[in-house]
Amino acid sequence: MKLSQFKFKLPEELIAKYPVEQRDEARLLVVDRRTGEITPRIFREVLDYFDDGDMMVFNDTQVFPARLYGNKERTGARIEVFLLRELNAENKLWDVLVEPARKIRIGNKLYFGDDDSMVAEVIDNTTSRGRTLRFLYDGPHDEFKAALYALGQTPIPLYMGREAEPEDAERYQTIYARREGAVVAPAAGLHFSRELMTRLRIKGVEEAFITVHSGLGNFREIDVEDLTKHRMDSEQMEVTDELTDRINATKDAGHRVCAVGTSVLRALATVESMNGHIKSYSGWTNKFIFPPYDFQTPDALITNLHLPYSTMLMMVAAFGGYDLVMKAYDTAVKEKFRFGAYGDAMLIL
Repeated sequence: MKLSQFKFKLPEELIAKYPVEQRDEARLLVVDRRTGEITPRIFREVLDYFDDGDMMVFNDTQVFPARLYGNKERTGARIEVFLLRELNAENKLWDVLVEPARKIRIGNKLYFGDDDSMVAEVIDNTTSRGRTLRFLYDGPHDEFKAALYALGQTPIPLYMGREAEPEDAERYQTIYARREGAVVAPAAGLHFSRELMTRLRIKGVEEAFITVHSGLGNFREIDVEDLTKHRMDSEQMEVTDELTDRINATKDAGHRVCAVGTSVLRALATVESMNGHIKSYSGWTNKFIFPPYDFQTPDALITNLHLPYSTMLMMVAAFGGYDLVMKAYDTAVKEKFRFGAYGDAMLIL
């Protein structure tokens, strides 16, 4: 497959800047791989497509307020710092991206907060934009994290064309998020309300949780036409023994497994073994999936509508079949579905 095959015309007004008021009232495009039928529905009606004993696998990662704005010492130049991951809790070391990168050198100090109460020192340059910061904070680690996060903004994607608002702290988070570590929300899960989760349980649909700390690599621009030459950024993930046993038992019983989001889809593909079974794993994955690809474990996929050229679109096309998925995307544009993390959803059966 070539990068150019994932181009489609997406009117800017169809990129959602805000979510619908009620999570489960987004629109849903149902794509049936057996019949080729494409059906518009409402997201809460996803319940109609699953039965007692089927399983939905969710990503329980929690997004943290990763985007900070500060000032450089002496010049006072405004600097954006994007926290990627904590490298060392004891020494308060963080892997970060900075913009504009050309202004930041090793030894520079950065000041955050109205009263410059948070100070960081650049101690390493790892890439053209990446840096390692050491935060100069005297106090317990929990107190430091609370102070740091109080300065941060919710890292909504840049394509939304706006800065984060206080309401995004709740909107850009699934209701079941519990394991901190992501800077990109598992967007398919944003559509699940507490009421819908309860109705799924009553119907007998099992819920299970995997952890994938989604990173900015999902949005990194692909700069090669030949997709075999693209390398994904690594993301930390965990598949527990308990989850492994439950998914394997579901497959053995002849029930369906639905991946909620491309992060779950990629994680399941990373740990697939034989006969649709998976194995437990704790570590990192940089698996890049594009058509053609034979998925063994998931039987269905819930995902958002993604932007042109995105790795998420490529993964969805690998699951649903390139021709059918691109046809569904044409339908979504014509029917004015909303795209992106705050947009509408697709169910592929």
